[in-house]
Amino acid sequence: MRTKKWSILLVAVLVVSMVLAACGGGKDEGSTKNSSGEDAAKAEEQVLNFINGDYIPSMDPSKVTDEYGFQFVGATMEGLYRLGEDGEIKEGIAKGEPEVSEDGLTWTFKLREDAKWSNGDPVTAHDFVYSWQRAVKPETKSEYGPYMMAGVIKNADEISKGELPVEELGVKAIDDYTLEVQLANPTPYFESLTTFGTFMPLNQKFVEEHGENFATSEATLLFNGPFKLDIKDDNQNITQANEWKLVKNEDYWDADTVQLEEINFVVSKDPQTNVNLYNEGDIDRADLSADLVDQYISHDDYRIVPQASVFYLKMNQERKGEQTPLANKNIRNAINNAIDREALVNVLNNGSIAATGLIPKDFVTVPGGGDFREENGDFAAYDKDTALEAWNKGLEELGVDSIELELLTDDAEGATKTFNENLAHQLETNLPGLKVNIKPVPFKNRLQLDTDQDYELQVAGWGPDYLDPFTFLSLFVTDGGNNKMGYSNAEYDQLISETQTTTDQEQRYQKFLEAEKILLEESGIAPLYQRARSQLHSPKIQGEVINKFGATYEWKWAYVAE
Repeated sequence: MRTKKWSILLVAVLVVSMVLAACGGGKDEGSTKNSSGEDAAKAEEQVLNFINGDYIPSMDPSKVTDEYGFQFVGATMEGLYRLGEDGEIKEGIAKGEPEVSEDGLTWTFKLREDAKWSNGDPVTAHDFVYSWQRAVKPETKSEYGPYMMAGVIKNADEISKGELPVEELGVKAIDDYTLEVQLANPTPYFESLTTFGTFMPLNQKFVEEHGENFATSEATLLFNGPFKLDIKDDNQNITQANEWKLVKNEDYWDADTVQLEEINFVVSKDPQTNVNLYNEGDIDRADLSADLVDQYISHDDYRIVPQASVFYLKMNQERKGEQTPLANKNIRNAINNAIDREALVNVLNNGSIAATGLIPKDFVTVPGGGDFREENGDFAAYDKDTALEAWNKGLEELGVDSIELELLTDDAEGATKTFNENLAHQLETNLPGLKVNIKPVPFKNRLQLDTDQDYELQVAGWGPDYLDPFTFLSLFVTDGGNNKMGYSNAEYDQLISETQTTTDQEQRYQKFLEAEKILLEESGIAPLYQRARSQLHSPKIQGEVINKFGATYEWKWAYVAE
């Protein structure tokens, strides 16, 4: 039976939205433990209410590519391990540490025998074999499978290109509860990699029973994680649901640790509506838009949440089989130097900082050195004179005196919209003869246009999938699944390839430093900002983990405090 609280939250969103449109504008003490094992008082009702910024594009672990999809896959499913506080690896379906061969290529995982799917089937090593094979075979058309596994798991690259059968993938079930993985190269971060959504197990019988409908509705999903996804209509397409909830999975092997009974979500894109709902006590967290930060910066519940996500301008060099003006290096360099990033982050006004490279600040440390970002320096300097010089050279090389470009963006309102308008204005002002046409589309549509490489300029972002520079720098290898902008540099490709076989970490990081320099000195992309979030955050939310990579939030250890 569905609770009334869910309906009340949606009604509250609708009521506040209508008001804005019209105007223009009893507890018992208990005890629980967080992921560090500390005792804390908890409230009687373990329910949280959140806003989600958009619909969920997909819940298929093999096909998810976005922040929202990975968030809810991560909450409802479990792989070999999970992430705890400060990125600590916690047991998932795997018990204890894996056994690793001396050459670092063979990893053996012992699986727990008390984990099961929400239909009662046991979770076995065969579920991992099937899922990983499914993610990497060409017929699945997974973006993340080849990206995450190629160069890591033996034969993944060849299988994704159709050169070997999927059965040759370096993963096999020794028995129901022993999984053996053969790596293509020593991968020191592999254990953390297995926490990521693409590596979740799948029940083969269930997936094949539902075929193309798998993971499109609650009725076509299975769960093995701390929570289950609950939609009002079990058969409603997930991509069309504007409200849903996570409910505690009582069949989860570690259900005793999970304190939250449910987390309600409603889609709302209007920051003012969300803040009003927060002030009325209808939701427990509200992200603040730029115009609201100054108003709430002194609020007791105000906080800034730094993130390792970097946003950048993709400059597509080939659209629908034809070169764009962005194939010209001078045009790209001009755009890169024409951007005043400090002005842009002032527009966001949420704690975000100007990005000076692709690898974010405070993400990884260079062995024997300092922070990666500080070690490699600034590749995104605002210099109008340099920009104009490169622009004029580019126009001359192209034999034109003006260029018109389309800027693909999400259809968000508020600061995001103002940010995009400011960016377009800067480029048009600093580069005479440039016309920028903004094309706002829904989030899901933007992802598809990116996949189809059907755009010219695009504001895009990347959050790390594991704690290693490879998660960012592998994006832009030639014909990479996430490149989708025609960028190609043989030296860059070679360096990135060598990082997968170099075991000496100091040498490996030097190759990363050099590769980033190549990408940014020829303006393969134009870095924009490193994201942070300004929020009103209820102090009753305790034990929630904010991940440095992967799903943004982890709620397994979260609870509602007194």
